Amino acid sequence: MGKPSLSLGLTLLFSFSLTASYSFTPSSSFPTSLKQSSPSPKATPSDLLSLLGPKSQSSSIDPLLAQELTSCFKFLVPFRPNAKKLVPEKFSGRKFLRFEQKGQREEEEDVLVWWPPQPVLELARLAVDSGGDPAAIQRALDPTMITVPDVEGSEENRCQLTRTPYGRHFISEELNSYIGFLFELILARGPTVGLNVSLNRYDLFHGHLFLALDTGRLGILFHAKEYPAYDKELFPYNMGFCQRGSNVTYDDSMNLRNILWLAPLPSNSAKGWEAPGVLVVLDARPDGIIYRDLIPEYVNFARTIYEDDLGEVAVDVNYLAVGNPEPRFQLFIC
Repeated sequence: MGKPSLSLGLTLLFSFSLTASYSFTPSSSFPTSLKQSSPSPKATPSDLLSLLGPKSQSSSIDPLLAQELTSCFKFLVPFRPNAKKLVPEKFSGRKFLRFEQKGQREEEEDVLVWWPPQPVLELARLAVDSGGDPAAIQRALDPTMITVPDVEGSEENRCQLTRTPYGRHFISEELNSYIGFLFELILARGPTVGLNVSLNRYDLFHGHLFLALDTGRLGILFHAKEYPAYDKELFPYNMGFCQRGSNVTYDDSMNLRNILWLAPLPSNSAKGWEAPGVLVVLDARPDGIIYRDLIPEYVNFARTIYEDDLGEVAVDVNYLAVGNPEPRFQLFIC
C-alpha cells in the first residue's frame, strides 16, 4: 500500500505501516576505510537492495555509500553473496525442515534462508520472469477466503489488524509454512543483534511481500514494534484502537524494527541463480544512513521504511495468534 497523505490527520500519520495494521564482515567490494573528501551521496532503496544482491549489482554502488549502508546491516543469517558451493540443486530433494522440529541445527536454518524449498524458489523465479508483476504472485493464492477471527482481544478494542477482514493462503502449503518459519526465525535470532520481539498483535505479526524495483526480486519487509504503548514522555502518540493495551516499550530497539528477507535471485538462464537468500535487520539508528536517507521525515520517530519504496507490493502476510484458550499461529494473506 502507498504512503499516507499528510491530510489524513495525526492518527494515520503516526501509523507505522498501512496494513493498519553474525556479524557482518564486508567483502572486498565494500571498502572498510575511505577518506571522505566530499559530502556523502544520498542512498536510495535501490542502492540498499543492490548491496544485498550479486557482485554485479553491489559493485556499482558508490564505495562510501556502500560502507555507510553496510554498517547498518545486522544479518540474522550469515551473508553469502558469492556462495558458489551452495546451489539449490544440492538441497532439492530435502524435506522441508519445519521450525518447530527439535534439534534443528543452526546451519540447516541458514540453508533454508539461502536456498528455500522448491515452491519458494519457483515463486522467486516467477516474480522475476513476470517483470515484477504483483498479479503473478496473487495468482498463486488459493481463492478460498478465510475470515480473520478475534486476535488477542482485538475485537473488543474495535481493532482490525489486517488490510481486509479476511485472508487467504498460497496454494502451496510449503509456501505457507515457509512464511511462518521466517517469523519464528526472526523471533529466535533477533536477540543476537539486539532485537527482542514477541509474536503478538502489538509487536511482530505482519510483513509486506513485494517485488523489488528494477529486478523483480521477491522480498518481504517485516515490521516489528508495530504499536508501542502510549507514554506521555516516551511515545506521546495516539495510534488508535489497535494500540490499546500495548506493552511494547518505545526504546532504542525501535531502530531495528525493519527486517528484510530477500528470496534467491534468479539469473537469466533457465536454472541458474545470481544470489542466495538474505535475512537482515536494517538498523535505522539516528546517526546512520538508513535513518537519514530512507526513513521519511514524518515517521522518523517510528523508524519506518515503507514497503512500496522497495518495490511493487503484492500482498501482506499476517502471522496471528488465534483461538482460545490455547491460541495457535495462523497465516492470513491479504
